[in-house]
Amino acid sequence: QVQLVESGGGLVQPGGSLRLSCAASGITYSINFSINVMGWYRQALGKERELVALITRGGRANYAAFLEGRFTISRDNAKNTVYLQMNTLEREDTAVYYCAAGPADLKYWGQGTQVTVSS
Repeated sequence: QVQLVESGGGLVQPGGSLRLSCAASGITYSINFSINVMGWYRQALGKERELVALITRGGRANYAAFLEGRFTISRDNAKNTVYLQMNTLEREDTAVYYCAAGPADLKYWGQGTQVTVSS
């Protein structure tokens, strides 16, 4: 079983930046396959969970259209870690951010980290 642990959330003012990290651990002999795809979702209070960004082991990234280039996803395969650099944060970005991973489908999920954008 693969475990995902997020970090880096917190309180930031509008226009500020945060960097989220998600480290994967688990069955080491298959972890490369198990986390071929890694990514981030978010869920704001009272709203459905939505995709933020995904990245494959080879580095191909996909982003939600609403981001308008403000966020960047990256990963360090040697560390089994995926990152989300969030810039020019807006109040509407306030949400719990979840890390997800899987071979193709996202079958593993982290517990989430709270991001609050407020002055």
